Amino acid sequence: YLTYIDTAFTEYWRAMAIPYESIPAQLGGDLYVKKSTLEYHGSARLDDLLDVGIQCGRIGNSSMLFHAGIFRDDRLLVTGELVYVFADPATQTSRPVPEALREMLQSYEAGASPIEVRVGNWADLGAQASAVRREVFIEEMGIDHALDADADDETAVHALVRNRMGQPMATARLVQEGPELARIARVAVSRTMRSTGFGRIVMQALMQLAAERGDTRVLLQSQCSAEGFYTRLGFNPIGEPYDEAGVPHIDMARRIGAL
Repeated sequence: YLTYIDTAFTEYWRAMAIPYESIPAQLGGDLYVKKSTLEYHGSARLDDLLDVGIQCGRIGNSSMLFHAGIFRDDRLLVTGELVYVFADPATQTSRPVPEALREMLQSYEAGASPIEVRVGNWADLGAQASAVRREVFIEEMGIDHALDADADDETAVHALVRNRMGQPMATARLVQEGPELARIARVAVSRTMRSTGFGRIVMQALMQLAAERGDTRVLLQSQCSAEGFYTRLGFNPIGEPYDEAGVPHIDMARRIGAL
């Protein structure tokens, strides 16, 4: 059951838009389990589907108490408490919990959004948008940098999702293709933040902007592996798949109005 809880912590950090592996570099320390306790109220059976809940209960000077619950349907099977200590990774001596981490945990537990969405020009957002695109397109997919950067960046409107530490998580851009016609491109979500809804957020931000400025149709080039994602956003395929930068793509479009 501790393994289940430990796995759930990965999703807890993702829900706060924090790539866990970035904590040491961003905050100058790491989290270590000091103490864990479990109390059993019932037994899970083979092939049961279990839900695990995590809640931050208290933040001290250098330690944090988390409560956990493991459920089958609505029945509570196991409760747990875990004490984490924030410490120097090299010496493993405790350090005060950084104020940034304390604020993020408290805000998240209070129901505040863990992200901010910015829409703006390349001069303001280009550096962080480029960081996400470099991670996804160049480092992960092996696409040549020259195929990612182009003159449209300077005239496009860019959307950017950032967490409360200011780290960029997702980006996309909107280009005026013609009268009442827009094109969304360079949609990228950091690998550790996929399936969090951030891709949908940047898409919706740009489609909203396109609708507000009078565009009636939006085009995009979708990687074939992402076609389902765009279909759920109302896009329909156009024509047949083709190769672009060594990756199978398909053109897609949707009409927009007031969103």
